[in-house]
Amino acid sequence: MKKGFVFDLDGVITDTAKFHFLAWRDLGKEIGIDVDLKFNEQLKGISRMDSLERILVHGKRQNDFTPEEKEALAAKKNTHYVELLQDLTPADLLPGVKDFLEAAKARQIPCAIASASKNAPFILKKLEVFERFDAIVDPATLHKGKPDPEIFVKAAELLGFTPEECVGFEDAQAGLDGIKACGMYAVGVLSGEPLHGADQTVHKLTELDLDALLNA
Repeated sequence: MKKGFVFDLDGVITDTAKFHFLAWRDLGKEIGIDVDLKFNEQLKGISRMDSLERILVHGKRQNDFTPEEKEALAAKKNTHYVELLQDLTPADLLPGVKDFLEAAKARQIPCAIASASKNAPFILKKLEVFERFDAIVDPATLHKGKPDPEIFVKAAELLGFTPEECVGFEDAQAGLDGIKACGMYAVGVLSGEPLHGADQTVHKLTELDLDALLNA
């Protein structure tokens, strides 16, 4: 019997990927690197600094910046990203998310957020679902990013369960790999690129049978 739900944020609860893309694209322009939509797929589900490192390698500029300059670039991107998020509202919840979270609450199933985004609390408050989550993993407490399973193990621990007692929801392959690596049941949320290794895939959360999921 499953006892807890662990959610990624971007692409599962809301689609802020478009804002990440715009912020990275604009930063790329400033440093002479073209970040297009196709390359942006490689940045889904990974941390801000890991994303920056991939962009610098993509533009063959990985040796052109000091660690301090990289931190400044990442901070600049995040400032722009947060500016773009100011207009986020509950209407930006992905289809079916509100109903699914309400159904989980009615069943007293605790929920956690396992996202590489340091802006998760801010985003959840803008979406007016912050109170629906019992725990949010702080990315600053982690040693490794996705696809390492650490963030999902931590989320389960915060809920008081083992990974095997939880269901994880992800839209990115890196996150899905992390879920499976710790023995958690994996639901892949399809949002573009195909996903491999999920126990089941859906386009929206209301496609799931809650009873069947809890007994998976």
